[in-house]
Amino acid sequence: MLLYSGHEEDNAPHTQGVALMLSKVARNELVGWEFHGSRIIKASFKTKKEGILMNIIQCYAPTNDSNDDTKDQFYERLQSVIEKCPRKDLTILMGDLNAKVGIDNTGYEDIMGRHLLMGDLNAKVGIDNTGYEDIMGRHGLTGREKRK
Repeated sequence: MLLYSGHEEDNAPHTQGVALMLSKVARNELVGWEFHGSRIIKASFKTKKEGILMNIIQCYAPTNDSNDDTKDQFYERLQSVIEKCPRKDLTILMGDLNAKVGIDNTGYEDIMGRHLLMGDLNAKVGIDNTGYEDIMGRHGLTGREKRK
């Protein structure tokens, strides 16, 4: 099963859209899903703990080249989706946030946006980016930080 949120028009630019591909097991535990524009999708699943859901929020943030209003609207919407998840539930945020991680972007405003600065987050958050291997075979890790 594929849950999709994005442009439906044939001639739309392929610059936005998010999806979750569910296995049969995940599909059987799916309680519901909702999309929030073309860049955010949320799916909720039953867990083994009664009364506790697992919320998966998949997103694709605008790049730093986007205008400030577009970025602000996206992050405000994302914050709203997160805040609506009950604190007792397990909530996982994943996707391409097009963000740098840190507490200050002074001197780097042109390359490091103000969105997702760790000092601005009000919850206990762990951030872990994926490792990668470029075409030359070099490995890297784009960033990892855990706040308490």
